[in-house]
Amino acid sequence: MNKGFDVIIIGLGAMGSAAAYHLSKAGRRVLGLDRYTPPHAFGSSHGQSRIIREAYFEDPVYVPLVQRAYELWSELEQESGRRLFHKTGGLMIGRPDGVLVQGAQRSAREHQLPAQTLSATEVRERFPALRPGDDLVAVWEPRAGALFPEACIESHLQGAVGQGATLQFDEAVIHWKRSGSGFVVVTDRGKYEAGQVLLTSGSWLGGLVPELELALEVERQILFWFEPLRNEAVFQPERCPVYIWEHEPGHFFYGFPELGNGVKVAGHYAGQVCHPDSLDRTVHPEDVDRMRRIVERRLPDANGPLRSAVVCMYTNTPDTHFRIDFHPEHPGVLIASPCSGHGFKFSSAIGEVLADLLVRGRSRFDLSLFRIH
Repeated sequence: MNKGFDVIIIGLGAMGSAAAYHLSKAGRRVLGLDRYTPPHAFGSSHGQSRIIREAYFEDPVYVPLVQRAYELWSELEQESGRRLFHKTGGLMIGRPDGVLVQGAQRSAREHQLPAQTLSATEVRERFPALRPGDDLVAVWEPRAGALFPEACIESHLQGAVGQGATLQFDEAVIHWKRSGSGFVVVTDRGKYEAGQVLLTSGSWLGGLVPELELALEVERQILFWFEPLRNEAVFQPERCPVYIWEHEPGHFFYGFPELGNGVKVAGHYAGQVCHPDSLDRTVHPEDVDRMRRIVERRLPDANGPLRSAVVCMYTNTPDTHFRIDFHPEHPGVLIASPCSGHGFKFSSAIGEVLADLLVRGRSRFDLSLFRIH
């Protein structure tokens, strides 16, 4: 039995790595465990780039949280000496009455964000890589851009170690249980004891708290990088922003400019339901064809040879909002990270939120939308 820890973190991806950083910064004795060696390509926190955006269509309650995330990413960049963020501006493209445009406009109004609604003609003129039809509009937000997830996770983990955290990789957690006034975590290599436990294991979370019946659904997602077919210059970051596109009601895809590895595009939801331990990680020709049909219509100049593709996972809640809450039967166990495919951008701030909850028992942010029940 290894004792002497204040908090054991299970899962060191986006949320777990940030929590390890902020908890160790607060002086807590932290043990972090991961079944792989992060940053790795087996979960939900890989793929070279992630969008960060402010006019949040999902709900205005996210806006203060992402604004804090911007501040913390900037601080982590300065501390680590690494580039973690590339500002490109961002577009939310869809029908004027669609959930994407309506939601982005609502957040912009409620938080007085410097967003602007563009016609399809204005989008095509300003950003010729994108070809929206005349029935569409776009919400432009200047602060949006791309985070580099692997570098972000490495920076959080290195910072945590520098502040005294103990991190152990390639060690799978079997179960956890109550023990006296604390908890015991059993892995395939040993047993560890701490006063609190933080569960940030993403797609594996359901197996650690089956008694809560969280109704999490793990979804197979594929990221694609295409070589431009022509007009490569229009995909450079100064001419092509990040974007989310509601191409049919309730159906989305998103993409990035050329950041050095091709033009990245991916679907948002509508993937195959899977289990994290039996995920089909092969990208099949029909997967590529499905994406190409969208690219051919919406970004025709990007429809060149496929450079690469990789599979990742979403862990979706029934309402697609996050879950950040204490275990209802074990107040020393904090649950976080089922982020329904839109959580990475927040991870710097969520790491701080989790540290505040475990150290002080409260957060300055409104977390009511993220309660378990």
